[in-house]
Amino acid sequence: MSSLYKRKNSPYYWWATIFKGRSFAKSTKIRNKSNGKKIQEKWDFNLMMGNLEFLELSSHPSANLNDYMMEYLKFIEKRKSDNAVAIAKGVLRRFLEYAESEGVGGINGITVKIINGYLDSLNRSPKTKKNHLQEISLLLEQAIKEDVIAVNLAKKATLPRMVKSNRHRLLEPVDLSIIFQGAGSWHLYYSFLHHTGLRSGDVTLLKYGNIDFQKKAITSFVRKSRRIHEFPLAQILIDSLDADSSNDNPIFPALYAETERKLNDNLAKPRLYMQALLKAENRPPKADLHSFRHTFNNTLRDLGLSIEDRKVLLAQASSEANKIYTHPNFDLASRYVNQIPTYGNFVG
Repeated sequence: MSSLYKRKNSPYYWWATIFKGRSFAKSTKIRNKSNGKKIQEKWDFNLMMGNLEFLELSSHPSANLNDYMMEYLKFIEKRKSDNAVAIAKGVLRRFLEYAESEGVGGINGITVKIINGYLDSLNRSPKTKKNHLQEISLLLEQAIKEDVIAVNLAKKATLPRMVKSNRHRLLEPVDLSIIFQGAGSWHLYYSFLHHTGLRSGDVTLLKYGNIDFQKKAITSFVRKSRRIHEFPLAQILIDSLDADSSNDNPIFPALYAETERKLNDNLAKPRLYMQALLKAENRPPKADLHSFRHTFNNTLRDLGLSIEDRKVLLAQASSEANKIYTHPNFDLASRYVNQIPTYGNFVG
């Protein structure tokens, strides 16, 4: 069933409908509602008969999916952080490849089935699929604002069921000793995970410009919360970094990536290396890079830091008041972070 409505920036009544999973919107060029309804009935009949010529789909300058995605990415480059733009590029380029492989050429060709099919094609966790869906939804929301489409069908897509698992087991002191004694070139990366509690992807994207050497803090865009957070940085990490390095230089150039696909591929290297170290010593399975984050939380708990303070450090706290989310008692948080034990011989 179609709808007839007024838009804020248009004097005319607009017609909108969903047909075979596709969303359509078109101005009636009519100011009178009664006459607009006559146009609505005419177009509904044409649609029912399969006559889509009146929609003139190819006449919209942004109807092509690839073209609109390029316009959208240019639009957000001036409004979002470099990390956020890099993530959006990776997700949307991958989605474009899938959509085109399914015969979708125009943005109006995106259906719920296409979006669900794309999510099912990803060999990723349910949480990662949710992030991909969010990026697609943001694209379609902007298309609505620009009168390119009428409905955001990403909101009707179905995410896979979230299954709780214990795949991220805690790292015991013996595990940490094994990891850091055999870490080799990954020593600094593992140390950042161990002493900050940041997610592996967020650590990978850090640049020297994210480090405040005077305040001894990290200011970082956290992908999951989609906010900028400030964290205290342990002295042992400060001492390991080159304070004279250019702000644009990644701290971990061997892992840094501009796209999410490449980022995930790169993260497999330190994860597999760490798992091989533990397996060689017959340690229990289900330890991965995220295990550092769980261990960080438990270590701070055992040191006496409250759950509220730990949530802030883990970027789990929500607030709408500030642009940069920081710990209300930064000095307190810093003292606790600097009490986290060090394992093996630290190599900066």
